[in-house]
Amino acid sequence: MRSVFDDSDSSDNSQDFDLDRDFPLGDGTADTSGVVSCPYCGEENTVSLDPGSGEAQEYVEDCQVCCQPWRVTVEYDSEGGAVVSATALDE
Repeated sequence: MRSVFDDSDSSDNSQDFDLDRDFPLGDGTADTSGVVSCPYCGEENTVSLDPGSGEAQEYVEDCQVCCQPWRVTVEYDSEGGAVVSATALDE
């Protein structure tokens, strides 16, 4: 893969740097945290988000209050905004 700093005289165009392809969430303004309500105890939890893991993510995280595990679903829009939800793990 080439970098924007690589010499542009290279004849191999298959590995050209493509900002939109290599960094699909744009200019670094993607959400990196979100707030969800625990489906068990109802308490609000702040969760860390990783925009580099893709536009659609799903993982398990434990409630910071009652310690019950829940499924976190994250979807990023084209502007880098995240829609975050938590559902009971047994649903």
